[in-house]
Amino acid sequence: MAKNKKKIIIMGAAGRDFHNFNTLYRNNKDVQVVAFTATQIPDIEGRKYPAALAGKLYPRGIPIYEEANLLDLIKKHGIDEVVFSYSDVPYQYVMEKAAYIMSAGARFAVEGGQPTMIKSRKPVVAVCAVRTGCGKSQTTRRVAEILQSLGKKVVAIRHPMPYGNLAKQACQRFATLADMDKHKCTIEEREEYEPHITRGIVVYAGVDYEKILREAEKEADVILWDGGNNDMPFYKPDLLITIVDPHRPGHELSYYPGQNNLLMADAVVINKIDSADADGVAEVRENIAAYNPAAIVIDAASPIEVAHPKKIRGKKVLVVEDGPTLTHGEMPYGAGVVAAQKYGAAELVDPRPYTVKSITATYEKYPEIGILLPAMGYGAQQVKDLETTINRTKCDLVIVATPIDLTRIINIKKPSVRVYYNLQEIGTPDLTMVLGDFVRRFAKGKKR
Repeated sequence: MAKNKKKIIIMGAAGRDFHNFNTLYRNNKDVQVVAFTATQIPDIEGRKYPAALAGKLYPRGIPIYEEANLLDLIKKHGIDEVVFSYSDVPYQYVMEKAAYIMSAGARFAVEGGQPTMIKSRKPVVAVCAVRTGCGKSQTTRRVAEILQSLGKKVVAIRHPMPYGNLAKQACQRFATLADMDKHKCTIEEREEYEPHITRGIVVYAGVDYEKILREAEKEADVILWDGGNNDMPFYKPDLLITIVDPHRPGHELSYYPGQNNLLMADAVVINKIDSADADGVAEVRENIAAYNPAAIVIDAASPIEVAHPKKIRGKKVLVVEDGPTLTHGEMPYGAGVVAAQKYGAAELVDPRPYTVKSITATYEKYPEIGILLPAMGYGAQQVKDLETTINRTKCDLVIVATPIDLTRIINIKKPSVRVYYNLQEIGTPDLTMVLGDFVRRFAKGKKR
């Protein structure tokens, strides 16, 4: 590498960081990406971004370090610039990172969404959110359902979750449940892929999102960007739908890059109106009007359904909730707690005395989780630790409120019930109207 190149470190979490590199730096001879740093996601640090993905300028690949080593790396390598490339964090957090980086002598940078948005040959509907846990998954399922009813072949492309062999995960296609087993998917991946697959929708994901898009275009009428971690879309959307959460009013203006998604949205879904208080709904509505008055606002609920709800009444229950929603989504509860309260559980059992290994470590890192059990499963060992924790916990019943059937991958030796939730629009305008207009626009050859 030439000495006069700008030396860069990319701060990430195995998603936006790799995409920023692929679109902005992989073939850029004026910069040298010295390293990635990783946070949020376990077991990423200590590996390499492989040469097969890094390109000809990086024949040895690029090392990935734990973010805790960042300041030492800046000084050791004489780093010129650090590019912040992960999401779902408060603005205070971002600027604290900037302060440390600048105090170490490097510049701090954040890349905009537009320069990294790949242009598709097919129309793109993007579904994003202002926080993890807003209800993006059920909104995405609803969007896909409507597009299918309009006669469109929908292919979903999911925000990256590459926790295994990065080179092998460059471009993954999931059409059957067996494909998830073949690719050794984590629980988090299964939670996002399985609901699409069971509805007959092919899902693509991976690391190289240019390659992924070109493969998906071969079999799609419409590309559905299924965003994650409140990140901005990787593809230029022809329709951007953003979900906000009145349970966390104000977060739509104070988290990065969630506010970007609010500002860019063509339509904003105010979800969970059925369970949020009126003041929270009013505050979110006022913020939408102030910051994106041109957006179409859709009111919605995510009502729960429980198979055999009578089993809950009077029982001491262990509630298993969606992992990311509780951890970096910072939600104090989810659908499982709602079900427990609605159907008369006698007590929510605290699993913390019964946790093992990586599940214990999760509570140490995220103590605010409290007495709920996050469905963590980033690898085979953590899935086993989750299974052991559930089966060790002294309870009458397990309430499983994850988007997938956990019993497919772990052996729960206790009685259990599963909680389901889907998006339900309230009044008009609704997603059917918005997507109908979108389809008619493209039938006439009109894009943005």
